[in-house]
Amino acid sequence: MSNERARTVEAYRLWWQHDAHWYQGVAARFGQEAANEINAEALGKVALHVGQRVARFSGPLPDSGDTGKDLEELRRRYDDCGDRMFPSELRNASTEVADDDLIVLTLKRSFAITMVRMAGSLDGYRCPCTDIHAGWSEGLGVTLTENRAESCLRDGDKACRLLMRIATPLSAGGEG
Repeated sequence: MSNERARTVEAYRLWWQHDAHWYQGVAARFGQEAANEINAEALGKVALHVGQRVARFSGPLPDSGDTGKDLEELRRRYDDCGDRMFPSELRNASTEVADDDLIVLTLKRSFAITMVRMAGSLDGYRCPCTDIHAGWSEGLGVTLTENRAESCLRDGDKACRLLMRIATPLSAGGEG
């Protein structure tokens, strides 16, 4: 890794460390639920912005009439959102089209969970993943009919498995 890249990764780590300590401070002063709500709200807003940027860069949602092909393009856009928001050095994630209307995101490593654990705030921490996916989806112009975690690293599972069921055709969800 180049010296410049190493410094960039270190900056990311410091900001995540700041975020974990900020979360811990809010939890100590105002309670765990307030910290979880504010964290999810803030990340949802960032995710909306990221989704909007990806939508502007990628153009209109596909409407080829081939749901599988269209969902594969949407899956690629979700990956782009994840890559913009969470550098690969800080996570290990992949998405797949699992059904005619289902995209599954599998996360095997989350730097956020690592930092929250190191800050001593894991107990009571609620992962904001579904809020992030809702923001990405809104920014991309997609309507979710289901958005939930099937498993979670925070709970000790080997991976987060996040299900995003998409309203199809994609064009029915609006434009991004």
